[in-house]
Amino acid sequence: MKHKRKITFEDWQWAIIDEFPLEVFRGLYHSDGSRSQNIVKGKNYVRYMFGNKSEDILGLFTYVCDKLNIHWTMKIPTKSRDVKVIYISTRADVAYLDDVVGAKA
Repeated sequence: MKHKRKITFEDWQWAIIDEFPLEVFRGLYHSDGSRSQNIVKGKNYVRYMFGNKSEDILGLFTYVCDKLNIHWTMKIPTKSRDVKVIYISTRADVAYLDDVVGAKA
């Protein structure tokens, strides 16, 4: 299964990831992410979401979020086959991502 394959990076690849975390974020977001409305107590809030089954891909996503100082939280699924989802919900982080990433085309 694809999500069970080990994904590793060489030192030169980590150097690129460290130099261009926003570009890596964009690529991951455009492949497996979304921007949506979250309704809490009758109010609408925008949030970014990223879902994947691969622990390595999730780790890469949270790594670049940390490099960009973006606060994230993760929903752990109740069933082992479910996708783990990472949420970016703080207003400042959502505004930053709206500015530098934007909605999917």
